[in-house]
Amino acid sequence: MARNDVRKVVLAYSGGLDTSVILRWLQENYGCEVVTFTADIGQGEDLEPARAKAAAAGVREIHVE
Repeated sequence: MARNDVRKVVLAYSGGLDTSVILRWLQENYGCEVVTFTADIGQGEDLEPARAKAAAAGVREIHVE
């Protein structure tokens, strides 16, 4: 698949360094819309920081469940 064929990507996003870097990389290298999904799997952490980081990176569609 050519880079210009990618329009939207769904990223399992934790808000940590690795997923924050790949989020920017996808935006810069593919020019695609990135949709983030963050799941509460009982880790006991507040998920709001992940939502805030995604929003700060320009993500318009953020899902936290």
